[in-house]
Amino acid sequence: MGRVQALRLLLGWAINAGVLLLLPHLVPAVHVRDLGAALLVAIVLGLLNAVLRPILIVLTLPITVVTLGFFIFVVNGLVFWLVAQMLPGFEVEGFWWAVLAAAVFSLASWAVSSLLLSRN
Repeated sequence: MGRVQALRLLLGWAINAGVLLLLPHLVPAVHVRDLGAALLVAIVLGLLNAVLRPILIVLTLPITVVTLGFFIFVVNGLVFWLVAQMLPGFEVEGFWWAVLAAAVFSLASWAVSSLLLSRN
């Protein structure tokens, strides 16, 4: 991995942690204790999204097809909720709040990353 890729990875991690710190202002049922918790959540969420989420997507493919792809929101919420169950300092008040929070987090993270990490 080159220096540029490593810097982009670190910046992406920082962006995700920053979005996690803003998330309680957007979704009131989400609570993030501090920056350290946000950084840890960003790492664990990234790892689970890279490893567990693809497995869940394959396993739930029939229901995802039947729901025209909307079941992906449930899968994303499940991963988000799982992270909240695993890590102290990060709480989500229920599964459906996790689904909403995952959607808001994804959109906000994508928007900020596309602004700051554009290749132009």
